[in-house]
This record gives sequence, C-alpha cells and structure tokens, in this order.
Amino acid sequence: MTASVYAARIQDILREAFDQELASVRLAAALVADSWSAGGVLHVFGSGHSHMFAEEAFYRAGGAVRINPILKPPHMLHEGAVHSTVLERQSGQAESVLAGYRLDGDRDVLLIASNSGANALPVEVALAAKERGLGLIAITSRRYAEAIERPGSRLHEIADVVIDNHCPPGDALIELGPGLPAVGPSSTVVGLTLLNAIVVEALSVQLRRGETPEVFMSANIPGAAEHNAESARLMAEIVPHL
Repeated sequence: MTASVYAARIQDILREAFDQELASVRLAAALVADSWSAGGVLHVFGSGHSHMFAEEAFYRAGGAVRINPILKPPHMLHEGAVHSTVLERQSGQAESVLAGYRLDGDRDVLLIASNSGANALPVEVALAAKERGLGLIAITSRRYAEAIERPGSRLHEIADVVIDNHCPPGDALIELGPGLPAVGPSSTVVGLTLLNAIVVEALSVQLRRGETPEVFMSANIPGAAEHNAESARLMAEIVPHL
C-alpha cells in the first residue's frame, strides 16, 4: 500500500512539474542547443546525491555526446558521504571543483542540480560560472529554498533559466508515523526526468535546424562500438572523464 502511495505521489509531482515547467524546459533546451550548435558543451554539476545528475547525462545510451560531467570525488558520496555534506556547506570550494575543466563562456552552458538551492557549494559554483560568462540552468525546488532560514543567495536567484522540480521541503513524501522522519525522496526521480527532457528537446531543436544531433548509442546495438568510440575521440580533449 505504501509503495503505491509513493508511486502515485511521484507521478503527481512529475505531472505538475511538466505542466508548469514545460516552457522553462524548452527555454533551457534552446540555450543548450545554441551551445552545441556553436561547438560548446553542456557541463552538469551537483554535489552529494545531486552528483547523479552529472553521471546520468554523461556517456549515456540515447544521451547527448556534448556533455561534460563535473565530478570531484570529495563532493560526491563514495569517499565519505558525511564529509561531502560538510563540504557542500563550506564556502570557498567552487574554484577547486571547476579546476581542470574547460569552461568556455562564449559557447558553453552549465546545469546545476540542487534540491534546496541554498548550500554554499552549488551557489558559489553558479556564481563562478556566471563570472566566466556561461549560460546557467538550475533544477531546484523553490519551495525548499524559500523554507530554509539561512542568509545568502539561492540558486534560483542566480540562474538564467530555473526549472522547479516541485518537490517539497525535505524531499521525502511519505509519513510513516508520529515522531518518525518522512521517507520516499522525490527530487532525483523528478529532476532526472526534467534533465533528460532538456537533452531530448535540445537534440530535437538541432534536428529542426537541419543539424545532425550527436548521440551515444547503447553498447549492445550493432555498430555502437565504432560510433561511440569516434564520438568519444572527438570530445576527448574537452571532456576529461572520457
């Protein structure tokens, strides 16, 4: 019963997000398509669990080639989840996170995923990207950001295009009982769907312009190995994780 309630609530949030954010998704996709058409890349960043946005977009079967994930292990989970949470709230980490990546303010776009949009790291990475001239897209929860009583800027106040995931403060959807924390997180399921919608729309924009979208294939599809190897070769100097 609880599983079905969770699934229903996720579906409700997805429906609400796409009903209300479709225009923003299309605006973000146009920004990304312009970048790709100019030979740029879409950089994707998130810390903590939000680092999964960068991994989801990168080297993905059916995903875009011109994606660079910003992946720094101390800000992910596998080197220490508790420590990554501490780092996420510390100021002064943005430049070390961005070090080693080619960030072209004339061509590139950065997408940052942060559910709360209030922690120092994603906010300062956003500000650093803006200083470099990159277009900036945010996937975040406005309600969560506005519910946090802490001074400082919020991600949705900085980004050029804001896509609200419509997830509640605290992320979890299901109340188990009195005195117990809520369970059933929502922001990853909804946010990754929004991310993939941006990518799919951006590729379709390129096609409508008469361009050939650059897409990775599933490795088990005939011809995929050669196709993907050539795509990776062309991007290797720009995308260090290839």
